[in-house]
Amino acid sequence: MKKSNKLLQFLILLLVLIPINTFAYSNKVYVGGETIGIEVHSKGVLIVDFYEVNNKYIAKDAGFQIGDIIIKVNDTLITDINSLTTALESLEGEVNFKVLRNNKEKEISFKLEKDENNILKTGLYIKDRINGIGTLSYIDPASKIFGSLGHEIIEKSTISKFEIKDGEIYEANVSSIVKSKDGSAGEKNSTYNKNNVYGTIKENELTGIFGTYTNDTSTKELMEVGDSSTIHNGKAYIRTVINAKEIEEFSINILSIDEGSKTKNILFEITDANLLEKTGGIIQGMSGSPIIQDNKLIGAVNYVILNDTSKGYGVFITTMLEEGEN
Repeated sequence: MKKSNKLLQFLILLLVLIPINTFAYSNKVYVGGETIGIEVHSKGVLIVDFYEVNNKYIAKDAGFQIGDIIIKVNDTLITDINSLTTALESLEGEVNFKVLRNNKEKEISFKLEKDENNILKTGLYIKDRINGIGTLSYIDPASKIFGSLGHEIIEKSTISKFEIKDGEIYEANVSSIVKSKDGSAGEKNSTYNKNNVYGTIKENELTGIFGTYTNDTSTKELMEVGDSSTIHNGKAYIRTVINAKEIEEFSINILSIDEGSKTKNILFEITDANLLEKTGGIIQGMSGSPIIQDNKLIGAVNYVILNDTSKGYGVFITTMLEEGEN
């Protein structure tokens, strides 16, 4: 009995002496701010619209729906547009398609038709990738997991989350700015260098895109992570690029904090006169820009308020870190 008590006391002492990290992510991360090119590839081939063949919507009439993901043609696995084109080249007449709809498999058979030029047509507008730009938010130095955007990638035709297979982030340079004005968000125009890959994308989630950073981090700045309890109304900063590859810091004012929202946690307004002059407020491409307060990384820009583009929202950085590490 005495041995058991001594062992228990030793274990309690050990727990006191050895701190337990309850978070999967590091308490200091590399802070981002650079503009990145983004390319994500779909799981299969996404149907985004229909067109007429011989005055008929043959695909729509057969039962296809916008948002369906083609994963098989007869017994051939479909991974992208090239594989779909190859699979259809030697086929005529009735063809069996397998699609994913609301994460459930469905089979659709219909007869391909030739147009007036004797070319085989499906009646489908399709997509297998999305390209764009955003801002890198952070890199975890231990896991090398990065986060960006602060929101999920939406496919515009289907107005739904783009289900990805994989993707890449790569070098991008801001070449010009289209200014925001109330009622319309502006944007960063960029040039890309897809040969300079920064990392691989693995997830497209509600609070951003996540993956493994493979580029050099030796010159990046480590910054303490601030949780929601440290955030307060008042002065803060965002880091972003508005010219070429130069990361700059711009002042903002945090107006309110909402811990109940999933993504719109930090309401802020831009107070930096230089940024307002050059961009008119928040613009497309700023998504993911780090929000810093009291020398802590606290969030990432993710939405603009269209009726007042000087204002926007940010997501808690801890929410992104938790989702990225899961």
